[in-house]
Amino acid sequence: MSGALLVTLPVAAPVAAAVVAVVAPWPRARSASGVAASLAVLACGVALAAGNEVGRTVADDHLLRVDAAAAFMVTVIGAIGTLATVAGVGYLRTEGARDATATRDARRYEALVQVFLAAMTLSVLAGNLGVVWVAIEATTISTAFLVGHRRTRSSLEATWKYVVICSFGITLAFFGVVLLYLAATQAGIPPAQALDLGTLSAHAARLDPALTRLAVGLMLAGFGTKAGLVPFHTWLADAHGQAPAPVSALMSGVLLSVALVVVLRVRSLADAALGPGFARDWLLATGLATLLVAVSLLVAQRDLKRLLAYSSLEQMGLLAVAAASGTRLAIEGILLVVAAHGLAKALLFVTAGELQHAEGTTSISDLAGVASRAPALAGALAAGLVALVGLPPFALFAGEIAIARGMADAHLATALAAALVLLVVGSGSLVSHGVTVLFGRPAREGRRVRASPATAVVAVTGVTVLLVLGVVGGPLAHLLAAAATSLGAR
Repeated sequence: MSGALLVTLPVAAPVAAAVVAVVAPWPRARSASGVAASLAVLACGVALAAGNEVGRTVADDHLLRVDAAAAFMVTVIGAIGTLATVAGVGYLRTEGARDATATRDARRYEALVQVFLAAMTLSVLAGNLGVVWVAIEATTISTAFLVGHRRTRSSLEATWKYVVICSFGITLAFFGVVLLYLAATQAGIPPAQALDLGTLSAHAARLDPALTRLAVGLMLAGFGTKAGLVPFHTWLADAHGQAPAPVSALMSGVLLSVALVVVLRVRSLADAALGPGFARDWLLATGLATLLVAVSLLVAQRDLKRLLAYSSLEQMGLLAVAAASGTRLAIEGILLVVAAHGLAKALLFVTAGELQHAEGTTSISDLAGVASRAPALAGALAAGLVALVGLPPFALFAGEIAIARGMADAHLATALAAALVLLVVGSGSLVSHGVTVLFGRPAREGRRVRASPATAVVAVTGVTVLLVLGVVGGPLAHLLAAAATSLGAR
């Protein structure tokens, strides 16, 4: 397969599947096309990653640019997208009667999920900051309709909150992109290449420091909004809590990480133009504040889906703190955590969605004692929680160890200690609430629940891959090292 096809297919395949979702009259054809598109993204990501070498760009036409970090993220998007689309098949089959309204809603859901996947893939493949901005904005537009898919009062409120806050953040990022374009043209970079990531990195020393500092600050705050970082984090729990479970899995497991990778690329530019201090201080302050807020909300949480959303906020705070170090080992750990966290969240949100459908609620007190009523779902939930809190032998443990070592190498011991204390408190809260869901005394009697085939596939696949990544991570070492280099690791 040619390099050009490998670069364009991960974006084109979901777009084609979205068209099929709109025009195909057969539900199975629509579902199959969505799963096939996600598998195509995964296959292209694996092919790009397998052909990558340290410091080598696979393809570069200024608009689409594939380096090791992009190849890794395309693989992650494809993997979690496949799990989410498989789970989506089961979700749509429980949506009620197959009348005209239900069919129209199903078409809209399947088409928007594919547009969402295409936009996220374009975000990591784009070699131009303007295209990155457009792709991130496209994720907001597509997911806004998905968050409000059920059209309840709560879901519509969550949709408006999500749109308003993320639109404000993306507007900040837009101003930052415009100012960086101005700084690039003033530095003599041709207008056609003024937002090209490679060109900006090569000529970063020529950029006006004051203008670049303002541009970088706006972009970090703007793109950080989509990563769920404080202070623009308040959309996250409402959107994740109200969206259909497979969409929550995509938003929590992939969207936040895609935005974080964009933040890492901006940090790389800032380090080249301004030195490491400016972005490092912003990431440390924002990351620790995000961790503190997330842990505080985890302790007091009473809803399972919101609990999972706040644990994603906690992970993004940790990764922002780790990114401040800029060391190769820390960046490698960040990328491993991105993959492991995404898989764990796909497993947990899909399981929570199954419980929500069966019990009619996501209240932790109402779901208590689920181990006796739904042993298969309880097993999946327990495995996901063990993986999420970073216990061995799951992959999150290896990633967090790499982050700790990388931060220690960067002499950020104080920040590392503060992050670890907060992480322990947050993990303790997750375990405590998880034990209540699994073995607590229920507030009301529930019926016995069996896992659907789609949920079973997601659970078995997710746990297996998490174990493999945690125990046999060697084959990823070369790719992670190359990806860290492409993100400006020192």
